[in-house]
Amino acid sequence: MKKGFVSLNEIMETIQMVKEEKLDIRTITLGISLLDCRGKDPKEVIEKVYLKIVSTAKDLVKTVREVEEEYGIPIVNSRISVTPVSLISAGFSEKDLLELGKVLELAANEVSVDFIGGFGALVEKGMTKWESQFINIVPEVLSSTEKVCSFANVASTKAGINVDAVNLCARVVKRSAELTASRDGIGAAKFVVFANAPSDNPFMAGAFHGIQEGEYCINVGISGPGVIKAVVQDLKGADFRTLAGEIKRAAFKVTMAGELLGREIAG
Repeated sequence: MKKGFVSLNEIMETIQMVKEEKLDIRTITLGISLLDCRGKDPKEVIEKVYLKIVSTAKDLVKTVREVEEEYGIPIVNSRISVTPVSLISAGFSEKDLLELGKVLELAANEVSVDFIGGFGALVEKGMTKWESQFINIVPEVLSSTEKVCSFANVASTKAGINVDAVNLCARVVKRSAELTASRDGIGAAKFVVFANAPSDNPFMAGAFHGIQEGEYCINVGISGPGVIKAVVQDLKGADFRTLAGEIKRAAFKVTMAGELLGREIAG
């Protein structure tokens, strides 16, 4: 028996994955481009950023919950990633940058997501004075917010290592931990330092929406270790070829479940 391209057995296996093997969708992350929010007036930029995020993500959590209920697959987190904020804030004062960070928090709270990432800079080859100032303000932003996450890409195979940026980021980690010491140093945990950062990254805390991406996109993060563990346990004594084949099959089904939910949410 088939339902579309999915057999009844595959449907039952997916139900088993959810109930017995702890399959869940770890996160749905909505990527949002802020490139159209750029401008010379910081107040206008900050207002545009808030309105863009809220208008784009206003139904995200509601839709996620509806899809979760319809398909019976738990979706643990709803998140947002935005264009690296340093790209839209050149010339901002430290006060403006801090306000921009707080506006990201306000927008995240307004649409009820768990985290918002993208308050970061791509400085693997060099830093402008504005980018240096931007990175310097990160500890204050992270300590004054709960949901905002930050990053810096400080090295790449092609460009080498920006030692000045590495030194600056080390200070950011230390300062962020100090400012959030009463909260177990959570500020440092919300700051990611990359080498060879991908062009787009939906994974917190280093999430950002790549500049080559479209206006927005949906990213799905799947948690399937329990499923793979169950496969291995059920195949004790099997040869390596059989084991590899079954792991591959299970991983494919987990991925298909994630793709299905992602398409439903995006639609």
